Amino acid sequence: MNNLIKHVFRAYDIRGLSPGEIDETFAINLGLSLVKQFGPRKVLVGHDMRVTSTALERGLIQGLISGGADVVRIGLCSTPMFNVIVGLGNGEYDFGVMVTASHNPGKYNGFKMVRGDAFPIGQGSGMEELAEAFQNIDEMEFTPSRKGNVIDDPGALQRYVDHILKLAVLPTDMPKFKIAIDAGNGMAGAILPELLSRLPWLEVIPMYFEPDGTFPNHEANPIKTETLNDLRDMVLNENCDLGIAFDGDADRIGLMDENGKSVSGDLAIAIIGQEVLRSSPGGLVLYDVRSSWAAPEAIEQAGGRSKMCPVGHAFIKRQMREEGATFAGELSMHYYFRDLRYVESGDLVMLYILRRLAREKARLSELWKPLAKYFHSGELNFEVDDKEEIIERIKQVYAAEATQVIDIDGIRMEFRYPDNPEQDWWFNLRTSNTESLIRLNLETRSEKLTYEKIKELTELIRRS
Repeated sequence: MNNLIKHVFRAYDIRGLSPGEIDETFAINLGLSLVKQFGPRKVLVGHDMRVTSTALERGLIQGLISGGADVVRIGLCSTPMFNVIVGLGNGEYDFGVMVTASHNPGKYNGFKMVRGDAFPIGQGSGMEELAEAFQNIDEMEFTPSRKGNVIDDPGALQRYVDHILKLAVLPTDMPKFKIAIDAGNGMAGAILPELLSRLPWLEVIPMYFEPDGTFPNHEANPIKTETLNDLRDMVLNENCDLGIAFDGDADRIGLMDENGKSVSGDLAIAIIGQEVLRSSPGGLVLYDVRSSWAAPEAIEQAGGRSKMCPVGHAFIKRQMREEGATFAGELSMHYYFRDLRYVESGDLVMLYILRRLAREKARLSELWKPLAKYFHSGELNFEVDDKEEIIERIKQVYAAEATQVIDIDGIRMEFRYPDNPEQDWWFNLRTSNTESLIRLNLETRSEKLTYEKIKELTELIRRS
């Protein structure tokens, strides 16, 4: 398999420089490869606002219909809207493809693909076979009995919003809220006006709602604190109750409290998970290997069950289905709902947060601060040559001392000291799927110890 295909066919999606690595010809060949590999009869297609998205959609559709598949085109959409519309088809669609590069900067583009039940094509669920088919596209013989048709579906946005509001079950007496929402010039700006028009009690200060694939104001990536400066200023200057930030394709959502403090993704898992458990008592909630101890503790205190999961939406959605999880979340601010066919929706997260704040007559700071009992390092990246070998060496260094070793995604080693619990800590080391990087997350019970352990692990990684 050539290096370009290895580079752009990733664990969770297809993504690369566009134009450049991914162009209209690439999209045509991808459409043909999808038909050859999976044999769909009817495919839902949508796209985001990136500069090359229209051309890539055109090429993709050309390849699909040339292979004999019918296409339903919903046009501009967010990833949550796309996934939900596929799932609401209840078997009408065999397959779905969205043209997007998620939160990546504007020079990138790509494709997210799902089966008819909204289950993603990824590593271990069809991506390797698709890459192989794409590699050999020139050698394939297509003899479709017919050329596919293309029809437009102008009602998709309305159906998506209807479904989100149905799931949110908002009380009729919602109090007034004032919130600032930063759409980051991404797809949230095309979805939110329809949703917000149904929420008369909500005063919204819109920021960067104009979809623009060049991202002229800032990168649409709420996990990066530097992208939240404008939102923070707006929340503080306008005395907002809440700040919301979406990523480029609107499947990730960042929460900011009334004091301009950003809520980490793992604490948000706890806050949202507790709300989901109100309608699913005793339900299973998944949290990824990078998450704070605070997440499972809060879920269990709310009467739920918690379990660790690997990083990555394709892996998490599979585990949710296999184990019947009601909710799952990642440190990277992806949140998944069983009642939404196991997919993400930042829109639904926003409504759940507002519902909880209203019911408890609380401020967001009052929800997250009691959970902030530990000191998390955040994710630290190290460029290395022998990723797996270095992780194995470090595992051996700590093997005798660890009280638990979890290997579902790299290694997570936990250290508990019953006679001196203030020294408790854990670390997770995992490899990047696309780069020569290992990623470190760790947590302790004190800021001082966190800095000491970061230094300790950093020295071990660099020495290795």
